[in-house]
Amino acid sequence: MNAITLPTKRDEEWRYADFAALETLAPEAFGEWKAIELAAGETRRKCLVLDGSGPELHRVRLTVGEGARAELFAVNAGADYTRLEVVVRLAENAHFEFGGVTIGGGEATREFVTRVEHAEPEATSHQVVRSVHWGQATGNFLGRIEVARDAQKTDAAQDFKGLILERGASTNAKPELEIYADDVKCAHGAAIGQMDETARFYMAARGIPPEVARKLLVRAFVADAFTALADEGEQERMLDAALKVLGEAL
Repeated sequence: MNAITLPTKRDEEWRYADFAALETLAPEAFGEWKAIELAAGETRRKCLVLDGSGPELHRVRLTVGEGARAELFAVNAGADYTRLEVVVRLAENAHFEFGGVTIGGGEATREFVTRVEHAEPEATSHQVVRSVHWGQATGNFLGRIEVARDAQKTDAAQDFKGLILERGASTNAKPELEIYADDVKCAHGAAIGQMDETARFYMAARGIPPEVARKLLVRAFVADAFTALADEGEQERMLDAALKVLGEAL
C-alpha cells in the first residue's frame, strides 16, 4: 500500500485550510477519492448540499469522455471545516459545468478546490462560485485550469465573487491558468466586497424591511451559481439550502 501524503501549509492547494480541523481527521481520509467516469456522449448531473456539523473532506476524480457533459452544483454550508475538491479530465468536445456557493457564519472555513484538465481539443468548462460569510467565517475558492498542448479550441472560464456581511469574516480566491495551447479562450475573474448599500437604500425607500432586503440581495447574489441548472425544482432546492442559514446573519 502506498503511503498517504498528508497536506501541509506549504501545499498551495491547502494554503487556506483549517489545519486544526484537519488534524481531527483520520489519515486515511486524505487518500479517499471517489472516481467517476462518464462515457462518450453521456450527460450526468449531481447536486450536493454539504451542511454537516463536523469537519468533512470530499474528494472526487471525474473523467469526462468524448462529447460528454458533467454538471456539478454544490452548497457548502458546513458548521465546521468543509472541503469539496474536484479533479476533472476532459476529453475532446467534453464539457464540465460547476456552480457552487459557500455560505455561513461562526468560525468555520468552507472551501471549493477544483482542477480542470483540458486534455484534448474543443472541450469547454464553466465555473461560477459565490461566497457569503459573516461572523469569523471564511469562504475559499482555489480553481486551476490546465490546457494541454494539443487541446486547441479550448473554451474555459471561472467566475468568483465573495460577499462579506460582517467585519471579521473573510474570503479568499486563487484562480490559476496554465496554458500550453495557442488557440484557446480562457478567462477568470474574482471580486470581493460588501453588500451594495445603494441597493439596500433603494429597497428601504420603497418600504422593504431591512432583513427582507438583505435576504433578497443575497438570494440574487448566490443565484448566479445555479443559473446553468436547468431543473427549476433543483435550482430552488439549492437556493433554499443556501439561504436557510442566512437567518443567523440578519
